[in-house]
Amino acid sequence: MLNNLPYLLAEGEVAWLVLAGVCIVAGLFLLAFLIAAAAYGKLWFQAFMSGADVSIWSLIGMSFRQVKATVIVTAKIMCAQAGLNIDRRTGISTSRLEAHYLAGGDVMKVVHAIIAAHRANIDLDFDRAAAIDLAGRDVVDAVRTSVYPKVIDCPDPQRSGKTTLSAIAKNGIELRVRARVTVRTNLEQLIGGATEETVIARVGEGIITSIGSADSHKEVLENPDRISKAVLARGLDSQTAFEIVSIDIADIDVGENIGARLQADQAEADMRKRRAEAERHRAEAVAMEQENRAKVAENRARLVLAEAEVPLAIADAFRAGNFHEQRPTLPA
Repeated sequence: MLNNLPYLLAEGEVAWLVLAGVCIVAGLFLLAFLIAAAAYGKLWFQAFMSGADVSIWSLIGMSFRQVKATVIVTAKIMCAQAGLNIDRRTGISTSRLEAHYLAGGDVMKVVHAIIAAHRANIDLDFDRAAAIDLAGRDVVDAVRTSVYPKVIDCPDPQRSGKTTLSAIAKNGIELRVRARVTVRTNLEQLIGGATEETVIARVGEGIITSIGSADSHKEVLENPDRISKAVLARGLDSQTAFEIVSIDIADIDVGENIGARLQADQAEADMRKRRAEAERHRAEAVAMEQENRAKVAENRARLVLAEAEVPLAIADAFRAGNFHEQRPTLPA
């Protein structure tokens, strides 16, 4: 028994060392848990009482991933309280919210937009809302515009500096039109769809074309709704981020008689053209007259030269004896 005493003492020391190690590890875990509880206990308890399904380990992991836990927990609580699907696999899970936050998106805007769409029975899932937010569009304003359509001035004075559109009917009378376009957001085409500028340009083109096809400006003044119907029938909202609800003619005024002015300008241009042609013909006649006078003077000079050669020829004939006086012959 005395011989085994050293071995018993050694085993006792090992047991005490193992127990001390276990106590130290348990103490470290307890300390870490207390630190985590002190740092994230309030958030975790808030999420737990709200049924937001956020674990304490997720909160600890957010600190290492540089994610604001308050934003994620608040968003998750809002989704849970709004009755949205927060399932970890198919719903708005904590990991999906963290991924959107790390991608540079605005988590709170996305959640607000999804809740607003859910209340308005609009089909908007988390992936589409996150894509709209990352594309640089205001997803909350998009949902708000989809629920409450907004009105766009055509033309927009802030963009073009003009207050009316100028269009000319077939009789040459100018009409100045100001329209108001009511649009709602088309969430399905919001990503990659054309913006308000395209809608305004297309509506303006449609208004000008509709007035230009009218035989008289009186037809447009009598039935302004023909412009709206003609523009709406062209489907101008295709491939845009908006859906045109209505096009209303807010104001229409009669402008100048462009046709008469153009005819007067054309007549003035024709008169100037005829004057130029007459001046050209007169100049050609004057030039021809001067040319004929020069020819007459040249012929006169040749005649004078020919007349001067006659006496010389007579003198030469006398000298050569070729010039005889011819006497008349008497009849027998």
